[in-house]
Amino acid sequence: MADSSTSDSLTPSFSDAAKQNQTAIGKLYQNLRPGQDPLGDWQGGEMAVSAVPGAGKSYSLSIAAAITITRHQLNSLRQLVIVTYTRSAVASLKSKIREQLRSHQLPTTGFNVQTLHSLALQIASRHPEQSGLNLQTVNLITPTPNHRIIRDCVEQWRKVYPELYRQLLAGADIDREETEILRRHACLRTEVLPKLAHTAIREAKSSGLAPSDLWQLSEQTRDDYQILAIAAGLYEQYEQLMRSRALIDYDDMILGALRVLNQPAIVDHWQKQVFAVFEDEAQDSSPLQGQLISILSGGEQHKNLIRVGDPNQAINSTFTPADPVYFNWFCDRAQSQNRLFTMDEAGRSAQIIIEAANFALQWMQQYWIKQNNQPNPGSSDPLPVETNQPHVKTETPFRTQNIRCVSQLEDPQPNPMPEGQGLEIYCPEDVYETVDLIAKRVITLLKAYPERNAAILVRENRQGRFLAQQLKDLQKKSGIRLYEVSEYDRFSEIPAEILQVLRFLDRPHSPDHLRATLEIFKNRQLIAVSDLNALISLPEQFLYPSPLDPKQSPSLLQARRFCCQLLQARIELPHYQLIPFLAMALQYSGSELATVHKLAERIEQQPFTNGSLKTAIAALEEIVASERFEAIDEESEDQYVRPNQLTIITMHKAKGLDWDYVFVPFLQRDVLPGRLWVPAAAKFLGEFTLAEVARAQIRTAVHTQFQIGHHAMNLPEPFAAWQEAQSLKTAEEFRLLYVAMTRAKRLLWMSSAYKAPFFWGNFQNSNRDNLTEKPACPTLPALMAQFPQSVMNRKANGNA
Repeated sequence: MADSSTSDSLTPSFSDAAKQNQTAIGKLYQNLRPGQDPLGDWQGGEMAVSAVPGAGKSYSLSIAAAITITRHQLNSLRQLVIVTYTRSAVASLKSKIREQLRSHQLPTTGFNVQTLHSLALQIASRHPEQSGLNLQTVNLITPTPNHRIIRDCVEQWRKVYPELYRQLLAGADIDREETEILRRHACLRTEVLPKLAHTAIREAKSSGLAPSDLWQLSEQTRDDYQILAIAAGLYEQYEQLMRSRALIDYDDMILGALRVLNQPAIVDHWQKQVFAVFEDEAQDSSPLQGQLISILSGGEQHKNLIRVGDPNQAINSTFTPADPVYFNWFCDRAQSQNRLFTMDEAGRSAQIIIEAANFALQWMQQYWIKQNNQPNPGSSDPLPVETNQPHVKTETPFRTQNIRCVSQLEDPQPNPMPEGQGLEIYCPEDVYETVDLIAKRVITLLKAYPERNAAILVRENRQGRFLAQQLKDLQKKSGIRLYEVSEYDRFSEIPAEILQVLRFLDRPHSPDHLRATLEIFKNRQLIAVSDLNALISLPEQFLYPSPLDPKQSPSLLQARRFCCQLLQARIELPHYQLIPFLAMALQYSGSELATVHKLAERIEQQPFTNGSLKTAIAALEEIVASERFEAIDEESEDQYVRPNQLTIITMHKAKGLDWDYVFVPFLQRDVLPGRLWVPAAAKFLGEFTLAEVARAQIRTAVHTQFQIGHHAMNLPEPFAAWQEAQSLKTAEEFRLLYVAMTRAKRLLWMSSAYKAPFFWGNFQNSNRDNLTEKPACPTLPALMAQFPQSVMNRKANGNA
């Protein structure tokens, strides 16, 4: 009786909780618009969601997470794992899920939001014996072509494989002149081989390929230089150096986690803790990352996995191993099982902006198909939108899906009304007139609506610096705040820049230190030298030429004077005053100077017994290597979209953000889509770069392995691989333009100036006459023809 009574008393409480949960699920479900509701309906299995820009991926994923947690009564022992790719996205998703749960009086437990790398690190660190990673004894690094580990890897490879190096030194254009041989040595050691090592190692390692795999692939190619054999040797030396120095990179985290999950008992333990995995921004995942979440979500038999992304917003594949093809294949497989859903309603932008983005995507896809299926793939003539060509079976890098305006009148994010034409296209005379037009439009718009915001999206940081310099008086004249994002990003480069210049002052005759210092001067637009390798082959001759040496050009004289002034300061100033002097010489801004002051104080606090330049260099090396130095920067991502502010930001960094008014200037063909180019210093190797050829060959092998289960037997030869790399770049640049266009809410302003700098890297802002005629990005004339009412100042001699 006692048991029966107890049971009866508990039943209503359990029933009330169940009803409360069902009510909460119903209310949560009501917040999903059409296209988002399949996420709320999901109760298990695999699902792919292809979402257009502005469709509310993160918002709907947070609601789906709250529904799943409630429906399945998830808790700390059985969790929903949500993965994404940036720490800011993790914080945002975590906050949204908690908000959804709290708003319905539900417990805020049962889920875990992490980046893929932090999840991998968590798994690997819990099982150090299986993962091979002991975080107490290793340091994490992010190698770049200029990183010491890459440089040392190149030098070690030269000693182990002298024959391969000699083949490179001979090149396609044999020249036995001693000066030319010295120049080639410098080019190979400081430019060609570091880039090849960085690119090939990253591509191979993130795809699960070991050095032995690259050696096998090298046997399937035929080229004079044996590019994949060189890449395999560099990869081999890199791994040996990383182990000997107790270093790991981000791919080691993923590989370590996969080694752990390869143990049946351990993987069973983790899978019991994970109910399902939801992946956001799935178009940016690499093969290893996809493998990791696939195992965690239940393996091949009982997989609970939702992957949400947009292949048309994949903009990282040319400088990371991410490739939208993997998410596209996942979508195709899900579609064959009726598990693919499209989230195509978006309330972010006005209708005219949506129409322009849809048209641009369709046109770019047709253009790409023509460029890759015509007798002359180098032709750049635009392809008309309407075509009678038969269907081409080539797999395009775009997914056919149009953005639709929201269909519900009561939608919480209805499409806004356009400002002016909504889409405005200009053809200014030059880049200076472009800035004037933007300034006038911004002032008019933000004075009328100071609660709104605006942004200028640029393809590269040098364009942003030009805009910031031209608009520096905007706040003083109009009260509109100007915020250049790249200025704050440059703060993190300050310790490495100061370190490199100090190394040059310590050893001015070192070709490596001289080149790195000249690169800094060039990036800071303090000098305009195109071929640095010609200088560094004979540092003494460059710094202190004799009367018998060839006469130096004005640009070389400018660079030499700059270097000699620094060397003079090295003699006249004590070491502790050198860093502030360098900050002034490099023309750092006020905020950068504050960061340098903090850096100098940090160095002085180091426990060295004898103050000298070498000890200052040692202190800086420790700071740079440990990556513990934080610049003075109180800005956060929220500051990008403040009211009454004009933000200057790159297209890449703008992804995930939006503004009322978006300006996209400088749309010249050579900037977007642009073309791969061979530096003049490396032309002795031929009309391609080793790094891009290796990237294309490795990707071909990996794609074939994923499709048919083994590596390709016929990898593209260097020239074909170079063309394939160009094709990948064109597709990526077009996707980047699509992302830029879809950041706008009320106004999308686009322009291509008739005259622009020949090369932005060498452009001196004060020289207005140093401009050349440039054709427009091929998408722009197509937009002008499709939307003639949006063309605001077409010129008779315009470049469109």
